[in-house]
Amino acid sequence: MNTLSGKLVIATHNAGKLKEISALLAPYGVDCISAGALGLPEPAETGTTFVENALIKARAAAEASGIVSLADDSGLSVTALDGRPGVYTADWAERQWFEGKPGRDWYMAMGKVEGMLAEMGPEVDRSCWFSCVLAIAWPDGASAVYEGRANGTLTWPPRGTMGFGYDPVFVPLGDTRTFAEHDPEEKHAISHRADAFAKLVKDQFGS
Repeated sequence: MNTLSGKLVIATHNAGKLKEISALLAPYGVDCISAGALGLPEPAETGTTFVENALIKARAAAEASGIVSLADDSGLSVTALDGRPGVYTADWAERQWFEGKPGRDWYMAMGKVEGMLAEMGPEVDRSCWFSCVLAIAWPDGASAVYEGRANGTLTWPPRGTMGFGYDPVFVPLGDTRTFAEHDPEEKHAISHRADAFAKLVKDQFGS
């Protein structure tokens, strides 16, 4: 069985995601570097599930770098929207070319979700969940997948400055603060990514 050790490519160009994943792996002596820092291209995410897209990204990074690679595919699913945006979470934040550069506007994306819920009336079900799939790909073609989830509710307007993506509108069950109002250490303990990482750690490091 292939195991995780030494240098690891995090298949992302998202600085927030790299920081969070690196912090979770730090206790295990894994040296992380991003695909962005290596200048690796971002593959087209043509999958229709989190698992498919995570594997696409991990395998592309492993093949291009020759180094074991870890990819994360995550997203927000809203009960009242039949699980949308789901696997298309990031797509909802895509904006048109601005000052010569493409990018993502997460406030716009959060507003889109809120607007759709508002149209359903004040009694709309605001429950939702974050999903996270972590995929590891080795240069020899082997792979492993771990899935995590965090349940919660949506709030508006956005609150907090410590998260990224949809964190400012997501209130995890059992709390009154959004993910963006949690210290990173607190979020690491309860997030969908932490749930997936706990499964990865148990499998890869036996703890």
